[in-house]
Amino acid sequence: MPKSTFFNLPEEKRNRITEVAIDEFINHTYRNANITRIVNNSGIAKGSFYQYFDDKKDLYKYVIDISFKLKMDYLKVRLTDLEQSDFFQVVRELYAAGLVFAKNNPKLAAIGNNLMRDNDTNFKDQILEDSIQKTNGFFESLLIKGIQRGSIIPNIDVKLTAFLIMSLSISLSEYYMKECKKDSDIMVLVDKMLYVIENGLRGKKEDNRDVES
Repeated sequence: MPKSTFFNLPEEKRNRITEVAIDEFINHTYRNANITRIVNNSGIAKGSFYQYFDDKKDLYKYVIDISFKLKMDYLKVRLTDLEQSDFFQVVRELYAAGLVFAKNNPKLAAIGNNLMRDNDTNFKDQILEDSIQKTNGFFESLLIKGIQRGSIIPNIDVKLTAFLIMSLSISLSEYYMKECKKDSDIMVLVDKMLYVIENGLRGKKEDNRDVES
């Protein structure tokens, strides 16, 4: 994370460096991102950069942390009464909050999604530390409560299902940003996704017979 010298900078200068870093990580993969471009576009000396951050990874973690904390703010607004909510309603609110975050912060959302798609699990763990496990654990606890309440079938693989639900939220965000107009109704898209999660893909045999006849 940034050194104290970074936080001691005037707000305008901090924001400029942060915005330039966000643009760099949007236009280039982490591995192709270049500190020289960042310092040139920020109007700071290269030596000054290392007074603010240890290295490129340190800066990248800072940008990811900004994205994560801002997204959590969106989630907290919608999830006010988790204990009393139905599992599918909780997922609906989580997906909706994620899409609103992506709509309002497309650059940060894209950087976060790109990280989650990275195949280098060691790198991902270094950046996210234990946040992925916490998120998976959150969904696992929701699933277990749903099973106990009888709203979810008991013979599912809880760990696998939690992972898939989290992965679907990332895919839904990417789909929204690529395929939907800015004024699209977010809840319509969320409900379409939730319908698939709640009902599955296999039709009833009676329905299949009707189609074939």
